[in-house]
Amino acid sequence: MNPRISVASVIAAGLAVGLDSIGPGVCQGTVAGQAVEGIARQPEAEGNIRGTLLLSLAFMEALTIYGLVVALAS
Repeated sequence: MNPRISVASVIAAGLAVGLDSIGPGVCQGTVAGQAVEGIARQPEAEGNIRGTLLLSLAFMEALTIYGLVVALAS
């Protein structure tokens, strides 16, 4: 295989994973902040907020893992 193609493939995979991690990372911080704010305002709803928070964080993390799989597959 051409060395230039190999280098370009590695760089593209690194960029894909890096750029794919930005969106979920920012959203996870925002969601966690809003959850803490919601718990501070309504402490009695902590269980519901925590459950929803963990489920949404898992979905966001899955998006990052999909990007990693796509980058590793190429």
